[in-house]
Amino acid sequence: MILTLVCAWACAVLVAAEYARLRTLRMVAKSTASAAFVALGALLYDGDRYALLVLVGLVFGAGGDVALLGRSNKAFLAGLTLFLIGHLGYVAAFASLMPAGEWFAGAGPLVVAPYAAGGVVLWLLWPKLGAMKVPVIFYVLTIATMVAFALSAWRTEALPEPARTRMIVGAVLFFASDLAVARDRFVAATFANKAWGLPAYYAAQLFIAWSLA
Repeated sequence: MILTLVCAWACAVLVAAEYARLRTLRMVAKSTASAAFVALGALLYDGDRYALLVLVGLVFGAGGDVALLGRSNKAFLAGLTLFLIGHLGYVAAFASLMPAGEWFAGAGPLVVAPYAAGGVVLWLLWPKLGAMKVPVIFYVLTIATMVAFALSAWRTEALPEPARTRMIVGAVLFFASDLAVARDRFVAATFANKAWGLPAYYAAQLFIAWSLA
């Protein structure tokens, strides 16, 4: 609980730092919030495959956070790559909970939802992506698959409650937070993107970490 509160507090400070454009405070707050959710995952780690893969996702997510402290295209691409690896960790974690035949089928008709949402996002962003088209396509496909596998694991009751609900809430919040990142990067860099995107992101990581409990 202490680590959860530290993460939430640091996220609030981060939002304030973004509003005030305090670069040093932004770096400290973001690093603290990310370190807190990694520490939470490590604390709840029990040695099984699901926990290990979730921890991998948390670590690479934190790495992506650090990379995105930069403003250059190289920093963004580095962050995108680290988050992509983190999402693949989550995909593998959710897949490990189910037989292969249920990875997509377990979600039923709901499996279409994350891919449809990802397709709409790509369609809206396409004219603005420029040289980033291929990396963004791979990223959107990966996060859509992460949500689809989470939906399957949730519907097939692959985890007991309340871990199962924490897992799906985290996956959906992660998808939502990435919309804020995409809008900030490719549409309009405004504080509003940070005001809701950052809390959604850190809540997502905390929910996924707490699915280990």
